[in-house]
Amino acid sequence: MNYITSKKEHTTMNAQFDKIFINATLVNHDGVHQADVGVIDGRIAHIGDLQSADAKETINCKGLHILPGVIDTQVHFREPGAEHKENLETGSLAAVMGGVTGVFEMPNTNPLTIDRANFEDKIKRATHRMHCDFAFYIGGTHDNVDELPILEKLPGCAGVKVFMGSSTGSLLVEDDDGVEKILSAITRRAAFHSEDEPRLNERKHLRVENVPSSHPVWRDVEAAVKCTKRLLAIARKTGKRIHVLHISTADEMDILAANKDVATVEVTPHHLTLDETAYERLGTYVQMNPPVRNAEHRAGIWRGVDLGIVDVLGSDHAPHTREEKDQPYPNSPSGMTGVQTLVPVMLDHVNAGRMSLERFVDLTSHGPNRLFQINNKGRIAVGYDADFTIVDMNREQTITNVWIASKPGWTPYDGVKVKGWPVGTILRGNRVMWEGELVDAHKGEPMRFAESMAG
Repeated sequence: MNYITSKKEHTTMNAQFDKIFINATLVNHDGVHQADVGVIDGRIAHIGDLQSADAKETINCKGLHILPGVIDTQVHFREPGAEHKENLETGSLAAVMGGVTGVFEMPNTNPLTIDRANFEDKIKRATHRMHCDFAFYIGGTHDNVDELPILEKLPGCAGVKVFMGSSTGSLLVEDDDGVEKILSAITRRAAFHSEDEPRLNERKHLRVENVPSSHPVWRDVEAAVKCTKRLLAIARKTGKRIHVLHISTADEMDILAANKDVATVEVTPHHLTLDETAYERLGTYVQMNPPVRNAEHRAGIWRGVDLGIVDVLGSDHAPHTREEKDQPYPNSPSGMTGVQTLVPVMLDHVNAGRMSLERFVDLTSHGPNRLFQINNKGRIAVGYDADFTIVDMNREQTITNVWIASKPGWTPYDGVKVKGWPVGTILRGNRVMWEGELVDAHKGEPMRFAESMAG
């Protein structure tokens, strides 16, 4: 289908709009409805009937849904230090090919993103080289506590990320005193990988060589629950806001539900989609931290989505090469690709009746805007950036490794047929991806936050 109307069909030399998107179904904070959207200078200028309006370009979205641009709030793009498995350009290409307009990238690079120089180096590397907009986390450590109040407010900073488990070197802050000092020093919401490092060390002997299904035995439910309880106690003691990443257990949902005044919650598509049977099919390619667990825990995570306990979806895109993943467990690294498959996998859940399209938008656009106070993103509203994820809810398509733009070129969903597909990725009014093709490259800019020095 040809959705694009040529400029020549408009006779007005001085067009009112740069672009108009017509005949769409908008999914937004105020529900689902038919409307057209007009864009001027990269921002939404009008929402309503624009059938007779003048524009430089008109995009007919009949039969399609326009969502606020999807923001993936947890990705690892590996640059600097591990560009052999991903870099800022390839990771962001995967994002826009999957309908994602913005990402929050994590600090466990080499060198670590724990000081101003390395943070600003990443901003420089990313600006107008990444295909989507971006923010970077600063890693909280024992050694940079005094600098965190300044670092967390640098332009383009998503906040502070703390690894209480599953990390090495100075990024690992496994002790309560260290976490308390970090939370006491900062003012913004801090994100946490919550697994109890002492328990993980005690249980390493439970890993079975060449048996990836022993991964959730080693990194058991109690390792996650124990750490999350510790974290909540510290948050209450310091009076600070926390964001608990990639919840993998049903048990934590009940605990977090009782602490929503201080804690927000992220879940991932893989914890909502896969269960312990995936180890038989995928082996180390489904190895993650925290692990994919059994169907009962998956059901408990869905219950958290249904009850509103969950605030955002993040892919935890953490790519490794095939050669790395093909090493025998436990020498194989944890992590999988995910930023490109977030939208189609979750739209398939929507079509299967597991969640509404409005709830998906809440988790991927409104939620990030609300939690992190991103300026001008997360809603289809006049004055906001014209960032859209345009989807065909009726399209059935099979996810394949060949489709994956991420450097390793594989996905745990290879061969999975889904219903619901990203047709277009629109960044500040520009078609970056359309119908599976990269149209407009390298326009990514740092996101701005109300709580940062950028204002």
